Amino acid sequence: MSEFGATMLGWTLPAVMAILALATAMAVFRLVRGPTLPDHVVALDLIGTIVAGIVAIHAIRTAQPVYIYASLVLGLVLFLGTVAIGYYLERKVTR
Repeated sequence: MSEFGATMLGWTLPAVMAILALATAMAVFRLVRGPTLPDHVVALDLIGTIVAGIVAIHAIRTAQPVYIYASLVLGLVLFLGTVAIGYYLERKVTR
């Protein structure tokens, strides 16, 4: 990697981590204050997605590709969980 690329990663990765931390704080606020159950579900899914992003950033920072795989698996599990909860809420409303 060139010196410019290393410099860019040196200041970009902490900035992205700070933005993700701010997004996590806002999602936690929505999780606590959400008026309905779907709001809570979406906020929890967003927190999980942000955590997957944080794991991916950590993988880039430490040059360990195994964390990318962990992030992908986490994303898939989160997606399946959200679909399952959505299916449950949909069936609950129609009955």
